[in-house]
Amino acid sequence: MHRRTIYLDRDLEVRLKLEAMRRKKPVAAVIRDALRSYFNDRHEKLPPGVGAFRSNRKKTAERAEKVLRDSRFGED
Repeated sequence: MHRRTIYLDRDLEVRLKLEAMRRKKPVAAVIRDALRSYFNDRHEKLPPGVGAFRSNRKKTAERAEKVLRDSRFGED
C-alpha cells in the first residue's frame, strides 16, 4: 500500500470518524472502501493496454524513455 495525505473539512472529518466508529474499522479502511465504491460505480474502463503486458523485468519504469523509444511508440 501507498501512503497519501488528504485534507478534509471539519464536518467531513467528523462524519468519517463517526462512520469508522460505527463500522468498527480504521478511518483508512473506510476511505479505501469509499474510493473502491466510487470507482466501481463509475464503470469507466482503464486506458487501453493497462495491465495487458508483462515484461518480467523489475526496472522497466527506470528505463521508460528508452523502452518507448525502442518500441517506436507514438510514431506513425
